[in-house]
Amino acid sequence: MDRGASRLSGKTARRAKSISSKTTEPRVTRRPTHPGELFRDIVLPELKLSVSEAARQLGVSRQTLHALMSARSAVTAEMALRLGRFCGNGPGLWMRMQQAFDLWQAQANLHGKLDRIPVHDIAAE
Repeated sequence: MDRGASRLSGKTARRAKSISSKTTEPRVTRRPTHPGELFRDIVLPELKLSVSEAARQLGVSRQTLHALMSARSAVTAEMALRLGRFCGNGPGLWMRMQQAFDLWQAQANLHGKLDRIPVHDIAAE
């Protein structure tokens, strides 16, 4: 096996995904990073901004930004537009991160219950 394949298989192994026997959906075992945590841990330190100043520039209250950064509130479409403009990367990243976080939480909350729902194969046209 060459070095590239070895590294790839190592990365794949670290992802820790498992497949349920009744579904084809992969289950991520590590909690995805909440987008607010990314903003808190990477964006603010990089820009050397206080929470108050970032909130002012985003046009939101300091409390709203604190709730987001502590993962107590979700990134809404409006907030994704604000964060995307602020960071210059658009709203898509923020929405995808929130979606991954929400799906992981829902899957954890429904643990075992989804397996009792029958799967029906419907051909898409």
